Amino acid sequence: MVDVLLGLQWGDEGKGKIADFLTPKYDVVARFQGGPNAGHSLEINGKKHVLNTIPSGIFHENCVNLIGNGVVMDPILLKAEIEKTIAAGADVRERLLISKKAHLILPTHRLLDAASEAYKGDSKIGSTLRGISPTYQDKTGRSGIRIGDADSPNFDKLYKDVIEKHKGILRYYNFDFEAKLAELEEEWFAAVEYLRGFKQVNSEFYLHHQITQGKKILAEGAQGSLLDLDFGSYPFVTSSNTISGGACVGLGLAPKHINKVTGIFKAYCTRVGSGPFPTELENDMGQFLRDKGHEYGATTGRPRRTGWLDLPALKYAIMLSGVDELIMMKADVLSGLDSIDVATGYEGCSDDELCPFNIQGTVVTPKYESFAGWQEDISVMREYQALPETFKTYIDFMEQDAGVPISIISVGPDREQTILRK
Repeated sequence: MVDVLLGLQWGDEGKGKIADFLTPKYDVVARFQGGPNAGHSLEINGKKHVLNTIPSGIFHENCVNLIGNGVVMDPILLKAEIEKTIAAGADVRERLLISKKAHLILPTHRLLDAASEAYKGDSKIGSTLRGISPTYQDKTGRSGIRIGDADSPNFDKLYKDVIEKHKGILRYYNFDFEAKLAELEEEWFAAVEYLRGFKQVNSEFYLHHQITQGKKILAEGAQGSLLDLDFGSYPFVTSSNTISGGACVGLGLAPKHINKVTGIFKAYCTRVGSGPFPTELENDMGQFLRDKGHEYGATTGRPRRTGWLDLPALKYAIMLSGVDELIMMKADVLSGLDSIDVATGYEGCSDDELCPFNIQGTVVTPKYESFAGWQEDISVMREYQALPETFKTYIDFMEQDAGVPISIISVGPDREQTILRK
């Protein structure tokens, strides 16, 4: 049995906390896409842990954590992350598996990312400059290198061939790279050798065996549904498929094995980098949400753009992934507000469509419905019955409008600050 856990907005929804919270129900947590730009924050007993590539079940005993074939890995960053996680007390060597088919981010991929963004100027995507997009481009261009290739006698030749291609592109961008590349390469090869000391598997066979043995698997996504390569706000998207279908190709799973899809969303919206954001608040309210919600990137530290909840976009993401249940995050951030707005549609658009086709450069005016706020500090509450009636009204409206039940409400970053709604 495989359940899928994914974000339904523009990322940063809090998937790490929920994956950690749900892990005791599962035998395997498997990450199926994305790269080390995804910072999953976990707070355990008051201590914060940030994971970028390692799945979020790593701090639980008796749980295998698999980096799937759909993930792209930076050996240097992953080595540092593993060492940090071991130092925090997790038995990473026993709990972590790596798919042999996972692609490697090369030193030149990071340089290409920086060169491309600099070349675009004001039209840049807002990349985290981790080399993720160039790595996926090489993967689809059939010139990528996978971690399993490190055991091949042709590994050095594979590496040199790709590097020479990248040097030509960097010269086209007139990008000064020689000194930086030499610095990165030594560290990169040492990190690849380090990763060879971890268990590598043909993940599709491994997961199939787990399924036939009756094991429970949680497929964990990164980024958010509205950044999906095909269905997100293109071209301001990530380089992989972040919706539930991505779990099948990112892990080698047949669709028939997907049991339940759980979607995570914030009680408001955030976005990092460039791209359309119809409900964005570029005012004091936006700064209030940013500061109270600690809306700064777990990986990059970049301030996130903030805005009211966008229900049309949320329902679109629900439709794309066939979401069965919802989890609301950061509800506590809204405590203390007199009123809360929710976008229920866009001016000039029908209720059953997310429009227009491409809203970049287009003025989109949301239609809002206002709700009474609450003054109580709900971060200290642990039972649904204890929550303010105005908060319950807010929940009921979203649940009815989205047509999907909200099963869990998060009222703070710690594991314990989680309300199960019966």
